[in-house]
Amino acid sequence: MLGNVELVDVGLIVAGLVALIWGADRFVHGASATARNMGIAPLLIGLTIVAFATSAPEIVVSIQAAMLGQPGLAFGNAIGSNIVNIGLVLGLTAIVRPIPLESATLRREMPALLAVSLLTVSLFLDTRLSRPDGVVMLTGLAIVMIWFVRLGIRSAANDPIKMDYEAEIPDNVSTKMAIFWLLAGLVALLIGADWLVDGSTHLAKSIGVTDVIIGITIVAFGTSVPELAVSLVSALKGEYGLAIGNIVGSNIFNLLAVIGVAATIHPATVAPSVLSLHIFVMVAFTLVLFAMTYDYDGKALLSRIEGIALLLAYLAYSSYVVALNIPQSS
Repeated sequence: MLGNVELVDVGLIVAGLVALIWGADRFVHGASATARNMGIAPLLIGLTIVAFATSAPEIVVSIQAAMLGQPGLAFGNAIGSNIVNIGLVLGLTAIVRPIPLESATLRREMPALLAVSLLTVSLFLDTRLSRPDGVVMLTGLAIVMIWFVRLGIRSAANDPIKMDYEAEIPDNVSTKMAIFWLLAGLVALLIGADWLVDGSTHLAKSIGVTDVIIGITIVAFGTSVPELAVSLVSALKGEYGLAIGNIVGSNIFNLLAVIGVAATIHPATVAPSVLSLHIFVMVAFTLVLFAMTYDYDGKALLSRIEGIALLLAYLAYSSYVVALNIPQSS
């Protein structure tokens, strides 16, 4: 049973997550509206600014955790968020409404996600993330951003994801209000990250688990709530490219930006369990998603059955992680 100190930590975590979720929504709204008012094409906004902004909670938490000497929380958050995004978010979304993969732009993004995941594994192999490793990932982030811009410019005018972004990116917000929401969202993200990291690190110490485990479970779930909301709403609107594109872009930025920033600020040794279990599970989910959405017969589709399989796999993994750490918390 949790004591008073642990309850305060849980309260901080919940308050931090609420601030992060609200801040992420306002930050994405403000950033995309500002970019649109500057004349940037909606698809370019979606592929770069929105994809980056939806990972803002993870990135801000990563910076805060690394600066406080808790890089494990940042690494766990990035890996756990990618698992949550595929297993829980896409699983639930496909159950609610099967997702056809009609966008040629999105099909080009899928191999990029796989490549970034394998790059992450290669850097984790020596069980230490150094500052040069962080620089490699941030350089990869710059390369991906440039590639996304070129991808957006070359995309066909009738690509479904292009029309999805055209419909969703706000076009009736004044520049003054857009900048206000951008700054308000950023402030909320910073405050939420401070509360979340503070509560998470204290709770981890109190119940005897590592900050990596807290990052992979509680923090990863909370920072993935914005992606869950976007994907579910997009699928219900029939904006399938946005429903899955939101996840693919977010996962790429989670690895390159979140881990890259954390390793650059605070190099650290990686817990053996991260390499033996959590990274393996993340790559396995990515490979399965790649296989499920591969265009074998001209009808690429993430079906309801596949959504159930992803969700069950996520629940099994989460249950195993929690069960594995119960003895440490008793």
